[in-house]
Amino acid sequence: MAPDLRQLRYFVAVAEESSFTRAAARLMITQQSLSQQINAMERILGAKLFERDSRGTRLTDIGALFLPEARAVLDRADEAVAVVGRAVRGETGQLRLAFLATTANHLLPPVVRAARERLPDLRLTTEESTIGPLVEGLFDGRYDLAFTRPPRVPGLAARTIATEQVCVVLPHGHPLADRTELTLSELANERWVMTPRSSWEPWHRAFDESFRAAGFTPDIVARDASVQGLLGLVAAGVGITRLGWSAHNLRRTGVVFVPLAGEALPTEMVWRPDNTSPGLRRMVDLVTDLAATTDLTTTG
Repeated sequence: MAPDLRQLRYFVAVAEESSFTRAAARLMITQQSLSQQINAMERILGAKLFERDSRGTRLTDIGALFLPEARAVLDRADEAVAVVGRAVRGETGQLRLAFLATTANHLLPPVVRAARERLPDLRLTTEESTIGPLVEGLFDGRYDLAFTRPPRVPGLAARTIATEQVCVVLPHGHPLADRTELTLSELANERWVMTPRSSWEPWHRAFDESFRAAGFTPDIVARDASVQGLLGLVAAGVGITRLGWSAHNLRRTGVVFVPLAGEALPTEMVWRPDNTSPGLRRMVDLVTDLAATTDLTTTG
């Protein structure tokens, strides 16, 4: 049997005050209760810890030997409680983040930088992903939080953190490249390059609806799964495409971004609503605050 933490705290208080009276006042207990606990601890240890006489209270040699050990135990107990408290508040632990490939270039740096500054003990792992594996990873628990275009599937919680202009991307020298704005209907006779329909069917259904509302079915002449590939095809003159304004950072030559009237593209952070990780809650709040003060479509 060993003394409990309460008894150790009582012992340290008496040793530091050199007085049962002052220690009892500090601990806000009666002197009788304090004496009883010290006596009980001495019985457990089989050793006398204090000498009391007319000159006051002082440690015995064994008590003096025991004092730094008791303090070390109490310090370690306090540290353990603090660790649990930080974990409960979401300040420690591990969080797995996924970034849609089209958002990683401009979004990953400010998000990770803010987390390192404000939650330095929270370990982050980051991964770039296409939309299908990203959504699958959220549902199977591989990712805790993802940054993506709206996946348009049920069962996920989401919060919009940025909205950017949708643009038509034209090759340099295109007759419409000097326009300050275009409507989708003005592009009915163009050749288009798009991502494969299999890349994410919900997005392509939305594309179909917007083209139908503009009064035409696009002439899709080539497909590429990556934004960089689409930009390369546009620069080569194969066709045009539509992307968020932030994609202009991925290619500075050979293409021109012209805003599409009335079209905006949100970026969301998405998570499973049954994920109870305290770190997730802290990260969602942190990014929400960041988005309120920072244009996350232009940073990097």
